[in-house]
This record gives sequence, structure tokens and C-alpha cells, in this order.
Amino acid sequence: MSIQRRLARFNKIVANRIIGRPMARMPGFGALFHTGRRSGRLYRIPVKVFRRDGVYVLPMPYGPDCDWVRNVVAAGGCELRTHGRRVKLADPHVIIDERQHDIPAHIRFVLLRLGIKHFMVLNPV
Repeated sequence: MSIQRRLARFNKIVANRIIGRPMARMPGFGALFHTGRRSGRLYRIPVKVFRRDGVYVLPMPYGPDCDWVRNVVAAGGCELRTHGRRVKLADPHVIIDERQHDIPAHIRFVLLRLGIKHFMVLNPV
């Protein structure tokens, strides 16, 4: 198993449960609620989030094959709690943006250093 997959697994099992709630309340972050494809279980994960031209953009540090991405795409949407309110989001699509032109400079700097190039774009309902 690659280091990236091990880190993703650790975050899913341990870190998200410990730091997920406080992190989701921090500026620029949120809590994403999605339903499992097979289990039907409701999951909550902390995510980095920003808005651009009326849509919500979520960086995908583990790429498009991680569970939360596949769950949101399969369900056709999710809910996001950010800035103290819940927003229903729909029409998820994954984009690859290696140059990240539309991303704020302070976020772009970090994402480029981490090699993150996949993003999920969602529309508010």
C-alpha cells in the first residue's frame, strides 16, 4: 500500500474523528455530509472549501478514487456545513486543474506544494 493510501486510511479511521469537528469550524473549512454507496450510512468529513463564481470548490488531496468522492458522485450531491449554516449541494463533477488559475493565491500556494490537482465542483441547490 502506498504512503498516500496509508495516510488516507489513517485520516479516515483516526484523524477525522479526532480533529474533524474543530477543523470543520475553522475559516475556509467545512464539514461534508455524504451517504455511503453500499452501507447507506451518513458520513461526516472535514474538507477545505472555497467559493468561486457561485459554486463550491473542494480540493481532493487523495484524488478522485477516494470513498467520499465516489459517494458524493453516486448520490448526485451532499450537504456542507460551513460558516455556521448547512448548504445542500448538487451536480458534483471532478476537474483536474494543474495550474489552478481560479484558486485564491494563498490556497494555490499550498495546494501546488502538496501536488493537489483534483477538485470537486458543486452547485448550491
